[in-house]
Amino acid sequence: MSMCDKRPRNISENSPWNCRDIRFGDKFPYYFRSFIVILLLILLLPCCSVSDNLTCHRLPMVMQKFLDNHYAMKNMTGEIKTRAVDQLIKNLDPSKTMLYESDVKRLKPILQNLFSSMKTGNCTALRGVYDVLVARARENETVVKEILGPGYRHDETVELSINVEKRPFVKTLAEKHELLRKLVHFQIENALLSGMDMEEAKKQQIHHYTLQTRRVVEHDPEELITNAAKAFASALDPHTSYMSPEDYEDFQIQMQLSLEGIGAALSSDNGFAVIEELVAGGSAARSGLLKPKDKIIAVAQEGEKPISVIDMDLQDVTRMIRGRKGTKVTLTILRQAESTYRFNATITRDKVELKEQEAKIEYVTRSAGARQYRFGVIDLPSFYGDEKEEKSCYEDVKKLLMEAKRQRVDGIVLDLSRNGGGLLTEAVRLTGLFIGNGGIVATRDSRGQVTILANGSAASEVQDDERKVILYPAEDSQELYTGPLVVLTSRLSASASEIVAGALKDYRRAVIVGSDHTFGKGSVQVMISLPWNLGGMTITRDLYFLPGGRSTQKTGVEANVMLPNWFVLEDIGETALDYPLPAQAITPFLGTPENLIPPWKPLNRSLLANLAERSQARIAKDVKFTEIMMKNREAASRHGIIRLADLRREMTENSGKKKESIAERRQKARDQFSPFLEESVNVLTDMITLRSPELDLS
Repeated sequence: MSMCDKRPRNISENSPWNCRDIRFGDKFPYYFRSFIVILLLILLLPCCSVSDNLTCHRLPMVMQKFLDNHYAMKNMTGEIKTRAVDQLIKNLDPSKTMLYESDVKRLKPILQNLFSSMKTGNCTALRGVYDVLVARARENETVVKEILGPGYRHDETVELSINVEKRPFVKTLAEKHELLRKLVHFQIENALLSGMDMEEAKKQQIHHYTLQTRRVVEHDPEELITNAAKAFASALDPHTSYMSPEDYEDFQIQMQLSLEGIGAALSSDNGFAVIEELVAGGSAARSGLLKPKDKIIAVAQEGEKPISVIDMDLQDVTRMIRGRKGTKVTLTILRQAESTYRFNATITRDKVELKEQEAKIEYVTRSAGARQYRFGVIDLPSFYGDEKEEKSCYEDVKKLLMEAKRQRVDGIVLDLSRNGGGLLTEAVRLTGLFIGNGGIVATRDSRGQVTILANGSAASEVQDDERKVILYPAEDSQELYTGPLVVLTSRLSASASEIVAGALKDYRRAVIVGSDHTFGKGSVQVMISLPWNLGGMTITRDLYFLPGGRSTQKTGVEANVMLPNWFVLEDIGETALDYPLPAQAITPFLGTPENLIPPWKPLNRSLLANLAERSQARIAKDVKFTEIMMKNREAASRHGIIRLADLRREMTENSGKKKESIAERRQKARDQFSPFLEESVNVLTDMITLRSPELDLS
């Protein structure tokens, strides 16, 4: 099963319910965390087309289409309705600054009935929801104007919790006043630190809440039907989503893979625009400034003042960040590390440099005993491939392995630690470079049909009653790399990375070194375009399974040798999302389709345990790892609390420092990651020096 062509011009117009065979499990590991995630690679929107709004009488049809096509959720149940209600409330008040606890209690049974009455096209309950939202938005605007009145004094001792999930809804007007006071202080502090004077900062805040009220008022009950559809979709699993016509138009542009922008994937999380992934070769990644889970709190165009984007619609934030190649955009970033701090990151919009995505190899040496060893370290940022440009990570890694053989290396490290996925075909064939013939990954759909992708003697397709096997031509035995192999992973390793790491682990071909486990996204999504120009939907329709029969869903691929987390990653992974599907299993397919004796001797448990023990002993004595673990503990202990005094102190300390060049920032980022790469090489050295009889050293 190869990746389909994602270009919109390949969409058939024959059916109003056209299912596009776009499998997001292959290419987009976790871009759909909150209904829709925006890939900032595009230049400008095209002229908008006329679109219809989703109406109440059409909503039942849309919801049924989700249930008909979903992998697991086939019927409207009480649990789904409860989830949908929670998601709708979260969607309407993501930062928990408008609604009271009593509002939520009053609205929940109304909305429960709404998701039942929608079946008959009755959405009158949304009028009551709309009235509450309008009243609370106007109340917030009044409270903020009161806070910022003549008696306002900026207070840098304020502490604000940005962990919205753990913060309850307010119970009283006094509690709301205090919450908004802290939030306004935080916003004012951001404006002051960016160079704005106090009066202008106050006017900006009042304008922000005035606009918020206007948006809520203009978002009439009929438009709330779209929110209800999004809430229903996200109640099924975290990667199923409804796209309004406007959302869908944006998505079609993404599929054209226009390569200008900053190269970052964003999601919406409790009122914040959050960086989910940096695209290898994009200007954001090349800058060395940004990390996954950074929150964008303001955006400024070149020569203009920053605009707060907290509680702003994700599409609006995206449009502010887009722009022409060569122009600059400044993002105000809030980062939670050992301390929570803010900083400005100015990024020059540019094309994604495909050269930056290509696999690369570096050679390192290690001395052990009386001998010096030489290793190849292959960095693979993504599983890329483009027939038009004749790009293939499989072909590139194949060439690098041949080069490494000529260099007579003693072992290989395959670095997938920052690889968020890519093309499934490339991943399958690349795995075959290390194991030769054998099944690599399987998918199972809602009907129970299992499709196995394998490397075999020749390209072919075989099907019986239970399984279909698709074979890719395996490598010539002379071209296989059969020497010692370590795969470096992290919580950021997702989708295709998990398939490769998981297959190599199941065959006991490689030692997996890295974070406790990989991301854990084991589902496959397809796109369905809706009739009457109502937008589109992504639906989870298959699960991935590894050769040992286990799915990567939720649990990911566990490391044989566990390293500390690179940075605080508790909220990165499938289990951190709302309503992930459970892990499942199928009959193992190791060795499919040909049970041949492997050209390497599989690693045994005693060797893996020995390697893990030695690594832990080194980590305990390593100064860099000790510092990393200490900073992670400090970050975790803060529980998402922002102290304005800390923001001011960080800004003061950084103002006296020399501004780092892009090259210096990139080197700093590499230095932060270097302990993990160093330790993976140390593990590889141990594999050889232990001289295990279970290890093939050819």
